[in-house]
Amino acid sequence: MSPVPSPADDRRYMAAAIALSGRGRGLSTPNPNVGCLIVRDGRVVGRGWTQKGGRPHAEAQALDQAIDQARGATAYVTLEPCFHLSPRGPRCADLLARSGVARVVVALRDPDPRTDGQGAAWLRERGIRVDMGLMAGEAARAMAGFVLRQTLGRPHVTLKLGLSLDGRIALADGSSRWITGPDARAHAHVERARHDAILVGGGTLRADAPRLDVRLPGLEDRAPRRLVLTGGVAPDGWERIGRPRDIAALDRVDHLLIEGGAGVAAAFLRADLVDRLLLYRAPIIVGAGLAGIGDIGLGALADAHGRWRMTDARQLGIDRLEVYERARSA
Repeated sequence: MSPVPSPADDRRYMAAAIALSGRGRGLSTPNPNVGCLIVRDGRVVGRGWTQKGGRPHAEAQALDQAIDQARGATAYVTLEPCFHLSPRGPRCADLLARSGVARVVVALRDPDPRTDGQGAAWLRERGIRVDMGLMAGEAARAMAGFVLRQTLGRPHVTLKLGLSLDGRIALADGSSRWITGPDARAHAHVERARHDAILVGGGTLRADAPRLDVRLPGLEDRAPRRLVLTGGVAPDGWERIGRPRDIAALDRVDHLLIEGGAGVAAAFLRADLVDRLLLYRAPIIVGAGLAGIGDIGLGALADAHGRWRMTDARQLGIDRLEVYERARSA
């Protein structure tokens, strides 16, 4: 049996598994983007992440790499191994049990009632040590779309805004290309590749005719579905959303990116459906231009405080990126 890793090693390996899970984000829906590492004698012998369309699962991919080296090893999985039967493939809890792993370290208990504790129980009944909860918060953020779909019944929503220092998205005549520089725009294209769908308003669609594709070498095939918030008819190649709350009915969309314009941003903020803000700030002052966000129905200034917490900030060339998450009580 492989020696049990130290707590510091456990965190290091789990952090690597969480990083792997990001490779499946925007591709694995309707399944969660899970990451898995198999470690034996201090060496990674297998790694995997949920593949396009949801199969194979991360554990299956990692075990296929490890082969017989999985026996006696430790598996690090960002989500409790699935327990429910599916015509698309075997249960991961069963795969891990049959592989001979000695220990399974799980970050997040599966909120899906078809598994929810049963995968861990199945493994323990077969003599496998299961440690649950290591870096659960980090894993939940990495799989935010899946978690929100299970708990709130809707996708995880990111609102992206490219702003001047004075909060404008365009000149008064609507000219908006380009407020931010090439580094910020490249980062925004990476974000597109990490989402299942992108949404804009009808005004933005008519004024800018955005392609909403991913224009980065090697990621061209990651273009998300295109949605428009409108009371009218969506043009060919677009899907219509009539109201912000209609996103709950979107099939195979767990991560939704909102790109414009001010009315759409305000509508989703007013409905409290924004979970994450991406603010790309350019070092320019526009003055009498178009505001980035319309009226969100704020009744008192005090109501604006305590809603957002900064989770990241970095320089992207000449521009500044700030990332905020919605502070929710549950």
